[in-house]
Order: sequence, then structure tokens, then C-alpha cells
Amino acid sequence: MDCSSSIAPAPALAPTPEPACASATAYVGRFAPSPTGPLHSGSLVAALASWLDAKANGGQWLVRIEDVDTPRCIPGAAELILQQLAQCAMHSDGPVLRQSERSAQYQAALDALITQGMAYPCGCSRKEIEAAQSKQLARHSAAIYPGTCRPSPYGKGLQGKAARAWRLNIQAVSDQHHLLAKTEWCDARLGPQQENVATEIGDFVLRRADGLWAYQLAVVVDDAWQGITHVVRGADLCDNTARQILLQRALGLPTPHYCHTPLVLAADGEKLSKQNGAQALDLAHPLRALNAAAAHLGLSAKTCPVPQALLQWTAQWVALGSSQWPAHGSALRQAL
Repeated sequence: MDCSSSIAPAPALAPTPEPACASATAYVGRFAPSPTGPLHSGSLVAALASWLDAKANGGQWLVRIEDVDTPRCIPGAAELILQQLAQCAMHSDGPVLRQSERSAQYQAALDALITQGMAYPCGCSRKEIEAAQSKQLARHSAAIYPGTCRPSPYGKGLQGKAARAWRLNIQAVSDQHHLLAKTEWCDARLGPQQENVATEIGDFVLRRADGLWAYQLAVVVDDAWQGITHVVRGADLCDNTARQILLQRALGLPTPHYCHTPLVLAADGEKLSKQNGAQALDLAHPLRALNAAAAHLGLSAKTCPVPQALLQWTAQWVALGSSQWPAHGSALRQAL
């Protein structure tokens, strides 16, 4: 697929502000691809946006390989992704973290939640959860967990079922941390957001029935361990944010700033992804691919070598800083 034709220009994004209450906190951003295949034009947009925001704020940019879902990972894909980033002159400012090597850290987090009564075993199959829905599921929507195995005093527990997975007890988290029903946050581009995770998703999985760690737990543990202060990622991941904030509060971890960037869409209007045939980046001419990604972020095209182009885009990103993310967000929402 031709990147230049598949990516439509969008208004430029401004750098994230430092927290007013923690001005001494250094900026640490990250790009966290899953090695299910090589980078494509959509993932390059996310990589470039996160890199530019980190550099515009004088911060660090880290790379994390999210290979916790091992059956979906393709051998050699992680190394290829790192090679593609290097071809675009984007290098991690610290060691590359691999989720497949961090099971002990995820287990420690789950153990802490279990000890505090905020996680419980679940014996329900997907078929049973879907059968318990009060209304027909919409296309692409997941079933809301009805709390079947939630333990006392919130429910009746496993009731003789064998434990399959582990779930977060949202009501227990809310009770212990005195949380409101709706989790609220301000996205730097999308503006104020809120979600009632209990009613819209239900107690979500922390460790899957197949023994693999769930994405939400791994991301929260790793963001805290790496000291991530700013998460700049694609808008398709925005609906994960409320769950991650709940987990951060349950584990006593800090909450980063969030910004969700515009998606690159396929011809059918769906998010461009490896699942719908996104083509690997053609990096015979890296600047061409980067110019397409920059255009999607509202930045001007460059003709200089890649390292100089990145410096110029960083300066352009910095120049937007007078309006900052939150104030700039309303204009972006109207235009996108």
C-alpha cells in the first residue's frame, strides 16, 4: 500500500506539558509494538509521534517489545521492528524491555492484588459469559463480564468450578480506594474522557485461562517499572486507558499523561493493521515513509537526510508548545 495515498494530513499536534505539580519529573515516553509482524504505516505514525513528543520535551524515548501474547508473535519480528526503527534513525534511549522476560514481575503484582482482596479466580468460559449477556452483542464488541465468580461479600465465588483465569474485582478496588463509579481522565488530544469500567466492561482478566498474562496488567506494571510519564499511542488503544488507570490505583502506581493520536485507516475505513492486510513499511527510502507519517501528524514534508528531518520536525513540534496539548485538543477534535 502506498503510504502517501493512504495517510491523510491532519492538524499538527503539540507537545505534552510537564505536570504542574511535579515539574522536576523527567519526561519518559515509550513506543511499545507487538512483534506480530513488521511495522506498517500506522505503527510508524505512533512511533514518530511518541519519539517527537519525547525529544521536544527533552525527555527519554524507550522501546518495549510487547510479546506477552506469545502465540501471536512471529519469530524474528521484534528484531525486524528494531531494525526498521533504526533505519528511521529512532533508537531507544535505554535497554529494550521484552514482556516475555517479565513473568515474575507480573506474578508479584497479581499476588499483591490477591492478598488485598482485589483479584479473584474465575471459572467461566467465553461461551458462558456470552450466554449470560442481557442483550445481543454489537459487532466487534466484547461481552461484559457479569461477575459470576466474584467472591463474597460481592458474589458467590467459583461455586465448584475449576479456576481458569484471574480477574480484577473492580468493586473491591473502588471500595478500598474510595473511587467514583466512572474513571475520568483528560486525553491530551481527545479532551476529557470517562468510562464506567464495571458496567461497560466488567471485572477484566489479569491472567488468562491459557496461563498467559493479560495485556492490561503487563502494560501497567511495565509503565511503572520504566518510569513512563507520558504515553503517546494510537487512538485504537484509548479504550484501554480507564482499565489501566484502575489497575494503577489498585497497585498504588503513578498514572502517566495520555495522548491518543489519529489512526491511519485502511480502504474499508477500518484501522490499518496487520490483521487487515497492512503492508510492511517500504524503507528503501526511509524519508518517504517518515514524510507520510509526519503528514498524518500535521507536519511539513522534508527533503534533507533523515536525522536532520527528525531535528526539524522536533523543532516544529516544540514551536507548537505555546498552545500545549489540552488547549490544542479542542481544535484537533473539531478538525479530525
